[in-house]
Amino acid sequence: MKRVLLIQHESFEALGTLDPVLKREGIRIRYVNFERTPEATPSLENYEGLILMGGYMGVYESHIYQHLKVEMKLIEEALKRNMPIFGICLGSQILAHVLGAEVRKHREREMGWVPVHLTESGRADPLFSDFKSSELMFQSHGDTFDIPKSAEHLAFSEPCSGQAFRYGSNVYGLQFHLEIDDPTIQHWLHMPENQKIFQDSLGRFVPELIEEDTRQYLPRSMELSRQVFQNFLQISGSKKPRTRLGSGR
Repeated sequence: MKRVLLIQHESFEALGTLDPVLKREGIRIRYVNFERTPEATPSLENYEGLILMGGYMGVYESHIYQHLKVEMKLIEEALKRNMPIFGICLGSQILAHVLGAEVRKHREREMGWVPVHLTESGRADPLFSDFKSSELMFQSHGDTFDIPKSAEHLAFSEPCSGQAFRYGSNVYGLQFHLEIDDPTIQHWLHMPENQKIFQDSLGRFVPELIEEDTRQYLPRSMELSRQVFQNFLQISGSKKPRTRLGSGR
C-alpha cells in the first residue's frame, strides 16, 4: 500500500497522529474533503488503501449530504477489491452501514476520555497488540452502530458497545478518535457546535475537565495511535513486520 485515498467530511479535519506515520512510511495521500467539494466523485483507480475520517453528519442523513452515497459506493468497491480500509468515528459508522449494520442516534453522547475495553477477539487482533485490556480513549460522538454480523467485535465501552470491529483481515472500523492530538483537541473544545453541547449537558461535559484529562491521558493515546497505525500498515502489507521482544511488546 503506497497510495491511499483519504476521505474527510469537514473543512477542518486534521489527521493528527495519523499524518506523520503515513508520511514516514512514504505513503502518498490524496485528500478528498467533501465539505469543501461536496460534488467530488473520487475513484479508487491507482490507490491501494482507503481511510475514512470523522464528521458531524449521520449516516442516515444521506438525503441531505449526497456525498455519503458516493462514499458508500467507494467502500463497496474497495471491499470487492479486498482493499485495506480504516474508518474512524463517522468513517466506522459508514463502513458498518455498508456491511449491513444499523447506525442510529445513541441513547447518550460520549465526549472526552472514556475507558475502552477489548473483547477476547480484540485482545487477539494484531491491530491492538500494544493495547492493555482497557485503555482511555478520546470520544466525540452521538451516534452508534451495531457490529456487522460478518465482522469481529473488537472493543466496547460501557455506554457504547460498538467501539471497534474488523471485517476480513484488513478492514477496520474504530468509533474512538485514536488519531487525536493536542491541537485537534483544542480546536474541538472551542468549536461553536461543541460549546453548545457543553452548555446543554448541564455539567456532564466540562471543557476544563476534559483539558485536565487530556494532559494525563493524551501521551499514552498518542503512543498507542502510532503503534496501531503502524500495525495497520503491516497488516495491509505496507511495511515489514516489527521485531518483537520476548515480552510480546
